[in-house]
Amino acid sequence: MRFTLCALAAALSAALPALAADAVSRYPTFDGKQETVRYATPDAAATLRSYTQSTTMRVRDGGKQEISYAESAALPTVRSGNLGFDALFALAGVEMKQDSVSEIRDGSYNGGNPIPCDCFETGESWHYVWTRDLSYAASLGLGMLDPQRTRNSLEFKLAGYRDGVTAGAHASGDGYQIVQDTGSGGSWPVSSDRVSWAFGADEALKALPPAERAAFAQKALHALRNTLDNDRLAIWDAADGLYNGEQSFLDWRDQTYAAWIPDELAFMATSKALSTNAAHYKALTLAAQLAAEQGDAAGAARYSGWAADLKAAINQRFWQADSGMYSSLTAGHFDGAAEYKYDWLGQSLAIVTGIADQQQAQSILAHYPHGPLGAPVIWPQQANTAVYHNRAMWPFVTTFGLKAAAIGGNVAVADAAYDTLLRGAATNLSNMENLEWLSGQPMLDDGKLSGPVINSRRQLWSVGGYLGMVVGSVFGVQTTNDGIALHPFITARLRRDTFAGSDAITLNNLTLRGKRLQVRVLLPAAVAGNGYYAVDSITLNGKLAAGTLDWEALGDNNTVEIRLGKLLPGQQAKRSVTARPLVQDAAVYAPAEPRIAKLERGSYGLPTLRIDGGGKGVAFNVYRNGQLVGPRITAATWADRHAGTEANLCYAVEAVYTSSGNRSHHSMPACLNSGEEIAVSRNGWGAPSDTFAQTFKVEREGGYAVHIKYRNTAHDIRLGVSGGVKWASLKDSGGAVVASGVVQLPHSPAAQGAKYSTPLRASLKPGSYTLELDDFYNMSYMKNNATYGDAGGVKGPSNKFDIHGVRIMLTK
Repeated sequence: MRFTLCALAAALSAALPALAADAVSRYPTFDGKQETVRYATPDAAATLRSYTQSTTMRVRDGGKQEISYAESAALPTVRSGNLGFDALFALAGVEMKQDSVSEIRDGSYNGGNPIPCDCFETGESWHYVWTRDLSYAASLGLGMLDPQRTRNSLEFKLAGYRDGVTAGAHASGDGYQIVQDTGSGGSWPVSSDRVSWAFGADEALKALPPAERAAFAQKALHALRNTLDNDRLAIWDAADGLYNGEQSFLDWRDQTYAAWIPDELAFMATSKALSTNAAHYKALTLAAQLAAEQGDAAGAARYSGWAADLKAAINQRFWQADSGMYSSLTAGHFDGAAEYKYDWLGQSLAIVTGIADQQQAQSILAHYPHGPLGAPVIWPQQANTAVYHNRAMWPFVTTFGLKAAAIGGNVAVADAAYDTLLRGAATNLSNMENLEWLSGQPMLDDGKLSGPVINSRRQLWSVGGYLGMVVGSVFGVQTTNDGIALHPFITARLRRDTFAGSDAITLNNLTLRGKRLQVRVLLPAAVAGNGYYAVDSITLNGKLAAGTLDWEALGDNNTVEIRLGKLLPGQQAKRSVTARPLVQDAAVYAPAEPRIAKLERGSYGLPTLRIDGGGKGVAFNVYRNGQLVGPRITAATWADRHAGTEANLCYAVEAVYTSSGNRSHHSMPACLNSGEEIAVSRNGWGAPSDTFAQTFKVEREGGYAVHIKYRNTAHDIRLGVSGGVKWASLKDSGGAVVASGVVQLPHSPAAQGAKYSTPLRASLKPGSYTLELDDFYNMSYMKNNATYGDAGGVKGPSNKFDIHGVRIMLTK
């Protein structure tokens, strides 16, 4: 009689008496107390265990403090000698299955009624599929463990134009592309991280069986081509080679941008974000790979060339040698400086995608701040802002940080990530959306600043992150296009503390491309000190093997044994910061951004600023046209004694704590020359057949920025798919086009007056010019927004706004 490995184990365990087991983990708290987590199983020898897990911590929203769950024959299991470690992996698997649904819903779509889809929903509190959440979750673990459901979910986020709807003549391709979800100013292209889809697609492509992979690869390239080509038209800036738009994931502007930004979203639209540009780099490299596979050599060369140029531009524009990290974002137009703001996702993606070289990776890992319980998602924190992205740890971001730490060989950062992820899942009885970063609490009472404001259990990317931590980092199993790479990153501390009760850890019943694997890691004796263990040898089914196993070398059932050997020192540098969770300490917070109350030519014609803001322990840095010209100013009035000879001088100011060096966001820029305005009155303009032309004259040769003065109150500034997106052409008196491109007119506050669009930049000689506007497209044109309940949805696409004027501004 022939037995599979699982059947044999089941037969053996059935012959043995049940062996109940329990374990306790204790976690010190920020306020000098202790939380206790208990695990129990009625039969530790069972092939498939059931567990009971309880916590003394007050869990979120009145949830239960004791839960029960069981391992499944359809999912991998872990045996490590640590009951809690085994249980938490089982919990993540259970939560993955809970997030696996046959229908999804959201109150804004399909009248709130179910939408059939064998997809992943986003969490206990989120029952829809969101592009970035899904894609990062798939990249971290779900794409490997359930590639078919991942593929279904990814395809749900692809769409063509709605029936009877076409984009403007300047749009590229046939419309089939990645959908940007509802967001800031009416979605894309203010929010522009839809290309994060490529992270999830890449992992699904690696894990899908060949026939299914081929079909999905064709769809993926089709969508990527249209997405990338239109992003090149709409948001790529030839001046610095970067893509414009909001930070990826950090999409609640009140949390992570200057306080004035929500009312002036055109400036967000022209800012650049590290994370979003890293996502574009990933999308470009994947498109180049797929184009080459599918015989499109020209497309492969095109996208690989764009990717190489983008990598260079990111390193040129974002890298800050004085901080040892990449800036998270630049300021928008009329400023453009890379700000001294940092985020853990952006830093990690730069390492994971290979944008950062090894020296930069090690610098980032050494310099990004960690609190006692882990790394916050942004640095420094925003004062007088509630907990959500601000003052928070997000498990999925921590997992990307762990992946980056393994690449950079940073043991201290990896140990911190392991601690964060294990503690969070243990004490909360779930893989939560986020946690307050200094206390680790799922809800910290801080009056009006309490939070996290929203915090879902079994949040999809947290679940994917936990599973990926165990499978991809601890056991080191990582899929490639050609096979399975084996790169466990087990530190001396992890071995000494978490796996103290065992000389080996085993991952059972891992199924990849229909091949079943048992992965067993043999551990050296525990030792004091720090480092990570090198791989000494690998065997596949008893035979020596290399670090990457070809798919063809695998049988139906496989035993992989990884023997760890020498303890390598790795990198030990990690920046640690401490503060009390309920104290706004300059050590971990940034000052509020100042305001330029007045800019004028003062004595001797010098540009003179009057600055509001600051306070005790705060100085100002003054920027002129994006360059620092006035460091550490302490007076409220400052004159630029070295003003340049540019035709127009634009200034911005940041505040800095003199004790910690933490800096604010930049003020809204102010320019000496505010330009010339031509009044126009066109209400509800923007239907595809509408025409617009405005003629003006310029008297001086130079660089100009041309803006539309407008109001767009189609929807709230936080939401929707109806941001204004049009094609602008500037023609000379002979009808020749001298400048053209997309201009954005995002949602504007209903209670405020007219705003200015993103600028169309042009080099002009004296003469007469005509500005013309034509249709382009926005996300309301996409088929999957046809059931959206607000503007741009069920009543048809919305790309309209009121035009109040045209501004022509000399810039240089």
